[in-house]
Amino acid sequence: MELREWAIQILSSDTLEDKLADPGEWSDDFPGAPLVWQEPARPSGMGFSRRAKEDKLPSFQEHGDKDKRAICLHRFAGHELLAVEIMAFTLLAFPDAPKGFRRGVAYTLREEQGHVRLYIEQMNRLGIKFGDLPLYKHFWNHTPYIQTPLHYISIMSLTFEMANLDFAPIYGKSFAHFGDQESANLMARILKDEISHVKFGWNWLESLRDKDETAWDAWEKTLATTLLTPKRAKGFYVNENPRKDANIPQEWIDKLKSL
Repeated sequence: MELREWAIQILSSDTLEDKLADPGEWSDDFPGAPLVWQEPARPSGMGFSRRAKEDKLPSFQEHGDKDKRAICLHRFAGHELLAVEIMAFTLLAFPDAPKGFRRGVAYTLREEQGHVRLYIEQMNRLGIKFGDLPLYKHFWNHTPYIQTPLHYISIMSLTFEMANLDFAPIYGKSFAHFGDQESANLMARILKDEISHVKFGWNWLESLRDKDETAWDAWEKTLATTLLTPKRAKGFYVNENPRKDANIPQEWIDKLKSL
């Protein structure tokens, strides 16, 4: 299957099965003309809801309740599905991007599909189905600002996915504390994959940035054209070791910690 065909299937499908379908083998011989997708189709009952201020995740103290843990997993699965769709958006928007960049986005998309399936498995174990709770637009609100491949890696790889280097382990630790080792193991798997996704972003930032700028300045300048600031690239605290595993330099980590 051509990457363009796969991306269109993901964004136009109204079934979860098609959105999560992995073609196995794919090619990128006919990327076509740039195509900017306005909004993804969604299965019935899984459209975007308006998020109210009170729609917060359960506190860590509530994770002893399996229903509260299920709410967390449902929200995280929603984020992963959005990531799948944004990566499909990127493949369509930038057909002329370097082939290695497009391959990397495709491999990441495949892993994000796997994450959704893993979250569904754990939610089912906890008695909830994907779509039982509201799903929000969240990441998709930022697609109008993805104007170049550099915007993609700055927004997704080095901001949202980098922040998950903090969130995934702290939620995993909390789930384990309350005896849910299966959910904790899933968060450990997510963390491992996110490290590789952040590394992908870092490598392409180094490749695409203006060499007269530092990596941090190039990232910060790119974010300045979006709704985001560097503060969005961290959680409650900055988890250093996963960032080091992703090749993020200590200087960058120290700047994040100072924000």
